[in-house]
Amino acid sequence: MTSSRRIIAIGDIHGCSTKLHDLLERLSLRDEDTAVFLGDYIGRGPDSKEVISTLVQLQKTFERVVCLLGNHENLLLEYVKAPDEALIPYLRQQKIENFLRSYGEEDLSRLHTLSFMPEEHTRFLKNLKLFHEEGEYFFVHAGVRPDIALEKQTAMDFCEVRDIFLESRVTIGKTVVFGHTPFELPLVTEDKIGIDTGAAYGNLLTAVVLPERKFVHA
Repeated sequence: MTSSRRIIAIGDIHGCSTKLHDLLERLSLRDEDTAVFLGDYIGRGPDSKEVISTLVQLQKTFERVVCLLGNHENLLLEYVKAPDEALIPYLRQQKIENFLRSYGEEDLSRLHTLSFMPEEHTRFLKNLKLFHEEGEYFFVHAGVRPDIALEKQTAMDFCEVRDIFLESRVTIGKTVVFGHTPFELPLVTEDKIGIDTGAAYGNLLTAVVLPERKFVHA
């Protein structure tokens, strides 16, 4: 990797479009950069639509923009695939109404079709990756289960694992860069970098620039 080439990971956005725009301005993405967004673009905050619009445009503008699946997107897509009413309370816990309102929609019954979204937005959601590997880093939304081969882990593992991952050493031979679990300040250990700093709760939206491990906030 040359000195000008950066890998940048961006933590959970949760509909906080103003913070996203401020962070992108501070990062000043370049063509040679890899930008990895760690998932949870929707819900909680006020403007999921603008967040997705911004990420769709970034993917058109820059060659190396990678967007990962978060647990909020995963739950929504599971409901779209099989609209089980038992999932509605969990979607509401994730403030799915805020996601709907950002698209000018109030009717929860239309959620399972996503028909209120532009086609390129639904395509964006359905094309989110489970993880991304680059150099000595493994990027994922929530983490990985220890001592289980990556190919045997599920979307639920990558999107929702928490305590067992945080309390164990990583066994995949790479530093795991993750979001999902909010910290007041970024978590940095020998084998983990956690950069969800609770943007949707009035705290900062955080990015980490690698390999120098420089943190940028908005």
